[in-house]
Amino acid sequence: MNIVFSITYKGNKDAIQRSIKNFETQGKKFDDRNRNAIKLFNIDGNVVNIKSFKIPNIINRVAYKFIRSSKAQRSFEYAHKLLEKQIHTPLPIAYFEEKSGFTFGRSYYVSEHLDCDLTYRDLIDNSPYAGNEDILAAFARFTYELHKKEIYFLDHSPGNTLIKIKEDGYEFYLVDLNRMKFGSMDFKTRMKNFERLSKIESQVKIMATAYATASGEDSDLVFGAMWEGIQGFQERFHKKQNFKKKLKFWKKEKTA
Repeated sequence: MNIVFSITYKGNKDAIQRSIKNFETQGKKFDDRNRNAIKLFNIDGNVVNIKSFKIPNIINRVAYKFIRSSKAQRSFEYAHKLLEKQIHTPLPIAYFEEKSGFTFGRSYYVSEHLDCDLTYRDLIDNSPYAGNEDILAAFARFTYELHKKEIYFLDHSPGNTLIKIKEDGYEFYLVDLNRMKFGSMDFKTRMKNFERLSKIESQVKIMATAYATASGEDSDLVFGAMWEGIQGFQERFHKKQNFKKKLKFWKKEKTA
């Protein structure tokens, strides 16, 4: 097991390692996912969030062993980069990697658990916050701040931004960090970063207006580019879902 702790973590490292060892049988399940699992552990009175990444396919087992950084390592390193750039994310604690011979097994990313008031999804779903103009506008300004600091969050989707409501505004925390790029972005790329968020036109207009005000760009141009990207994404998404349904039906017919 390859183990790397953050130099800023002063807590109980032995307890963290025991939590990894007993991940399958202990801890409180936080999120049911097909690919990865998240559990919460109480370590000396503090709640720790541990994400277990599934064993990769055979090609990535070799790649993660010799060529690429694992998802856990990237999550850990990107969390530190975000904090250096003064972007909020739950504090990184450690990452663990199972390595054996020429292959790679499971990996784990450990961070402090954050209790938030809502996620971005609550802004677009049926919740008391749905369509909240103040928070949507603040989120758009936050996204512009990411772009200004040359952070391209590839998984900028409804479940990956946690929101805390403060007396003087809102704090946004990024999670699920293993897919990011860093560097300057052109206008088209920045607008594309909104494509997986809301598909409700009125909400997109609120975000476009706020982003344009923050960036100094034309609001009609910003909205047009945002909306075009969202529609393109929705079209690709539905084509993919229809293909999966047809494939599933074909498999059932074949085995019947």
